[in-house]
Amino acid sequence: MSGAARWLEPAAATTGRRNVWLACLIALTALLVLGNLANDATLDVKFGWDVRVNCAAVDAYAEGRDPYFVKNLKGTKLSYPYLPVTLDVFRPLCAGGVLVDHYRSIFLVLGVLCGLLLPGLARARPSPRDIALRVLCAIGAFVGFEWVQASGNFAILSGVLTAFALRLLLRPLGSEAQGEQGFSSRLAGAALLGLVTSFKLVFFPVLAALYFLPLPRVRKLALIAAAILSFAVPILISKLLYPDLFASWRLAMAAQIPDQHFVDLLETNPSLLLLAQSLMDYAGLGNVKPALFAAYALAALALVLVPFGLAVLRVVGRGPAGEGGSLLIRLDLWLRDHPRTAMRVTVLAMFALYLSSPRLKEYAFFELALYAAILIVDLPAMSLAAVLGVGIAFPTLISLLGGPFEGSFILLVVALICFWIVLLDFRAEPERLERG
Repeated sequence: MSGAARWLEPAAATTGRRNVWLACLIALTALLVLGNLANDATLDVKFGWDVRVNCAAVDAYAEGRDPYFVKNLKGTKLSYPYLPVTLDVFRPLCAGGVLVDHYRSIFLVLGVLCGLLLPGLARARPSPRDIALRVLCAIGAFVGFEWVQASGNFAILSGVLTAFALRLLLRPLGSEAQGEQGFSSRLAGAALLGLVTSFKLVFFPVLAALYFLPLPRVRKLALIAAAILSFAVPILISKLLYPDLFASWRLAMAAQIPDQHFVDLLETNPSLLLLAQSLMDYAGLGNVKPALFAAYALAALALVLVPFGLAVLRVVGRGPAGEGGSLLIRLDLWLRDHPRTAMRVTVLAMFALYLSSPRLKEYAFFELALYAAILIVDLPAMSLAAVLGVGIAFPTLISLLGGPFEGSFILLVVALICFWIVLLDFRAEPERLERG
């Protein structure tokens, strides 16, 4: 007994020191994030261009003008990018000008709400530390929320819906004992996630990650089908009920309305596609579109998708589930045998697919931060410290010092590093959550 006590005492002391050190790091990172947001609030700059565009489009539509022609929008030279059905959905939000006048405080409340809505993956009930970390990551990681708040982008709304969808999809396994009620909640979550991707069509591949949920294959395919249907419904409604506006939306998206801003896939943004374009330009092949998209696909596969796939296959291939049967059957069995790890893999897959998007604007890193917020809570101390330093403190410090993000790949590199930290932790201890 005394020998065991002598061994345990230093370990307990080391754990205590580590907890104090980590708590100080979390507090320092939180102060940086809050200081950065407060600093933005004091700048004499006219922010909120996106919220003004969106509400100007709603006003133009209400007054009978086509909102996809920029000349019909008051006080802006930017175009309205969303489907026609959203004009009626957003009308209550823009009524009375409250959102335009007070969007910064409203967005901050919604950003915190996103962190509070996000689910946990471990067995234990979330601690105050876990909740604080998720909120900190939601409003601080990759300075995504800062861009959302500065621009007034409606990504804050898709963020809230994404957080709620993930809460429904990643329900604790115990709730599955309630039978069909548990699956119905997941079905609602899948439909909501599909609806969110219809706002920004390029993020549609994220829905494929639902296959990694710890459910029978038929049910997983049903979730994916529900998500795809929900993705398609706003497009069909826009085409059938708003035919003239839908035609204008297509013209605007295809850059066929002359002398106005349009949403371009190759518009400046820190994505892997633009990184590939920079490399192709350096090689003198920037105007060769097949070479450009081949380089982009190679970058996405080499840096994100293939390492993720190999990490999952490596874990599935060992143990009893790896004996016999097709690869897909073994994957299904392993996911169902390790439900919490399967949900971890699902979120990691969403992170990977979102990060691989061809158009990852600065404000889109806010939604990427929501996926990261679920994953980092359960990281060991050193990995968590690395994510806090690289993914939150470093870009926040650059922003505080007035460093430029536009036209650079700082946020992409930071997000890739965080992805690899989480992925390497998964490779090292894939089933840690099952033991928690």
